[in-house]
Amino acid sequence: QLQVAESGGGSVETGGSLTLSCTASLYTDCTAWFRQAPGKEREGVAAIFHFKDTTTTSYADSVKGRFTISHGQGDGKDMVSLEMNDLNPDDSAMYYCAAKVSLLESLCTLSVDFRAWGQGTQVTVSS
Repeated sequence: QLQVAESGGGSVETGGSLTLSCTASLYTDCTAWFRQAPGKEREGVAAIFHFKDTTTTSYADSVKGRFTISHGQGDGKDMVSLEMNDLNPDDSAMYYCAAKVSLLESLCTLSVDFRAWGQGTQVTVSS
């Protein structure tokens, strides 16, 4: 069974940076980050299709230019990172990583269903 785990949340001041990491227990080629603040709906943040030499990313308009999603290796495992810069209080939320096998780039977007979700990691940005 595919399992996903996040790490890297924390508290920063406005303008600060954080990097979140996501690892999966089995092979995946599509990973995304979502966030949900109290009283708000879950929002897609960024997605990445990562298969061999192909990497395709997409972002929510609210984070374009500030967040970067990437795929690489960490501790010998495939890892997807979300580098978050120029953070502001509106970015405060529980951040969730989700992963799946999509096989096609076109099936790896923020609007598709994801099979596996992590427990979430809290990001808090103070003004």
